[in-house]
Formats: sequence, structure tokens, C-alpha cells
Amino acid sequence: MNPLVLWFHKLGSPPNFDRFAARWVPWCFGAAVLLTAWGVYGALFQVPPDYQQGDSARILYIHVPSAWMSIFVYALMAFYAAIALVWRIKLCEILAMACAPIGAAFTVITLATGAIWGKPMWGTWWTWDPRLTSELILLFLYLGVMGLYAAIEDRRRAARVAGFLAIVGVVLLPVIRYSVVWWNSLHQGASITLFGESKIDSSMLMPLWVMLVATKFWFVGSLLQRARAMNLEAEAGKAWAQAAAGVPERTQ
Repeated sequence: MNPLVLWFHKLGSPPNFDRFAARWVPWCFGAAVLLTAWGVYGALFQVPPDYQQGDSARILYIHVPSAWMSIFVYALMAFYAAIALVWRIKLCEILAMACAPIGAAFTVITLATGAIWGKPMWGTWWTWDPRLTSELILLFLYLGVMGLYAAIEDRRRAARVAGFLAIVGVVLLPVIRYSVVWWNSLHQGASITLFGESKIDSSMLMPLWVMLVATKFWFVGSLLQRARAMNLEAEAGKAWAQAAAGVPERTQ
């Protein structure tokens, strides 16, 4: 068996995953804090004001990474849910459900920062623009997944039902991504691209890339932390889980 495949197979064991998560959560959060501090400092003190939007454009250093993450986390949640539905892998069920509140938080930040930016730019906190409306629907999908998972007592059945909704909701992601292309939208188009030339000045790019990486570390740390807690809850009756959670051993 391929060593990488074997490693992933072993990681699916609840005790192995618990040890893996416990080891890497502090490192992920530590990297996220350092990168966020670097990115925020650059966005506030090193980047010049935008020639059209002035200092209002600085909020985009939070808005853009959060918007990217709101879509990325949903796609990953649906990916884990699909694996869980097909192969019944318990850890993937946990990871999929752990993604939902994190993705919802990124979506809320996206909508809030977009409203703050939109007030001076558009003269209103909210408009039923295709990009804004589709992002709001994404938040409702996240809340729907969380609500379904909480409404069903059987945790594994709840994860499968909620995971099915997550998979169906994937059709919204290209709508969000291409809404500014398909419809006449107030929302500006993409300013940076992974492939090709970006539309913003190179002096403004570094803090944005740093914040994009920082949000990835925040997400991984949050995902491992939440998944570890859910894994311990699911395995609460096992001796290893009680030891990992710090439950004192009962004496006869």
C-alpha cells in the first residue's frame, strides 16, 4: 500500500486523529496569529490608500480572504460529506459537520465587511446585488446544515442527512464565483487571480496574500479543534477518550 494512503488510513482511527489534532492545533493557531499580525500591519501602515476608494479599501484585506474562505470551506464540507456518504467513514462525517460553523463565521464576516465597505462606496449598507444575495444564500445553507445536524439525535444519521444538503448546495458556488460576470452587478470584479495578472498594484498584494494564508491556518486550527471535540464526544465511552479528555479513572 502507498505510504501516504496508509498514513491517511491510520489517521481515520479516532485515537490517532485525536493525537494528530492535539499536536497541530497550537501550531496552526500560532502561525495564524503571526501571519494575521503581519498582514494587518501591512494593510494599515504599509499599503498606500487606493486612488479611488482611499482608506476604505483597507477593509478588503479582511473581506476578500473571508469571502474566499466562505466558498472554500463549503466546497471542502461537501467533499467530506460525499466521502462519508459513499464510504461511511466516520471521521469524514465529523470533519464535514465541523466545517459548517467555521464556514458560517467566514460568511458572516464577509457580509458584515461588505456592508461596511458598501456604505461609503454605494451609499447603502445592503443591496440585492447578485453577489451579495448569493453569499447570503450561502449563509442560509450553512445554517441549514447546522440545523439539520442538531435536529437529529442519531449523530451519524444526522451527519449523513446534513451532508446530503451540503452536497446539493454545491451548485451555488459557481453562481457566487461568476455572478459579477453573468449579471450586471454593482460588486466589483475579481481584483487578484491565482493565474494571470492581478488588477491591483503590486505594492498592495503582499498583505493580501499574507491574510489569505493566515485565514487558511485559522481554518485548519479551528477545524482540527472542533473535530477533535466532536470525536471525543462520539468516543466518550472509550478509555482512551476519557484519558484524552482528562476524566479521572474510576477506582473500584
